[in-house]
Amino acid sequence: MQEQAPRLLDQVRARIRFKHYSIRTEQAYIDWIRRFIKFNRNRHPVELSSRDVELFLTHLASVGHVAASTQNQAQSALLFLYREVLSRELPWLEGVVRAKMPSRLPVVLTRTEVADVLTRMRGTHRLIGDLLYGTGMRIMEALRLRVKDVDFGRREILVRDGKGAKDRVTMLPDRLFPVLRAHLIEAKRLHRMDLQDGFGAAWMPFALARKYPTAANEWAWQYVFPADRRSADPRTGIMRRHHISDQSFQRAMREALRASGIAKPATPHALRHSFATHLLEARLRHPYRAGVARPFGREHDNGVHACPESWRPRRRESTGSSAGQQ
Repeated sequence: MQEQAPRLLDQVRARIRFKHYSIRTEQAYIDWIRRFIKFNRNRHPVELSSRDVELFLTHLASVGHVAASTQNQAQSALLFLYREVLSRELPWLEGVVRAKMPSRLPVVLTRTEVADVLTRMRGTHRLIGDLLYGTGMRIMEALRLRVKDVDFGRREILVRDGKGAKDRVTMLPDRLFPVLRAHLIEAKRLHRMDLQDGFGAAWMPFALARKYPTAANEWAWQYVFPADRRSADPRTGIMRRHHISDQSFQRAMREALRASGIAKPATPHALRHSFATHLLEARLRHPYRAGVARPFGREHDNGVHACPESWRPRRRESTGSSAGQQ
């Protein structure tokens, strides 16, 4: 009996996972491919041409009035489908009506506004907000943070697999030491309970689960911000404790922003922009001072950016060749 060929979307998922794309990219690409097929009355993409791709993308901009980033994401999904899955090279899509890419300045909160928002957040959400503003991390970088990447001794955080699949180091503010230590004590207690219940294995990237079979159960590999309950892995179906959902923190920040009466469309990413802006302002005011910015102003002098005078970001040593670099 001849084996049945895998369905198209299953082929797309397999190719995405082969190239180590994130689960969010997988979900977005699958959704756009579904919409593309539905737009063409459920015809198989093999039967369609570059002209059909142009019509779909043009429809998104001219009828759907989507943002330029949304249209670009849809185009990337379709190019991935044809190039990586169907092995077809589409001609340059010159006929596509592209949504205009806006040039907007990022939303930046003042020091007082940041203080107003953060003081209205509670518990773990408050700690995450302090961490975003105190380190300049993106929201998913903070939520995916592992215990082993928090270095209290060096007063720094190692951000793994950041934007562009790059690692980097950022400072760990002194002000967050006690609250972060207390949070990790509670997280470790939760991890011990999971181990007693027969769980406790964290998701491991790439082939590390096979290379180090017991590492997933170790405390060092656990998420700093574990979820309240265990859930099934969307790819493997394995029950494990994932990290806190970003939507949960986004809701908490919206509520804090509304309660503070701040009329700015701020998102969690605004805390990163505010971190960079306030840090730069402090450097311009005090160009020869080794300390880092006090973000909350004079009335909040023990700001979250306060860090040791000796802290400096680590630089990669030059070896003269690429050997040994990961």
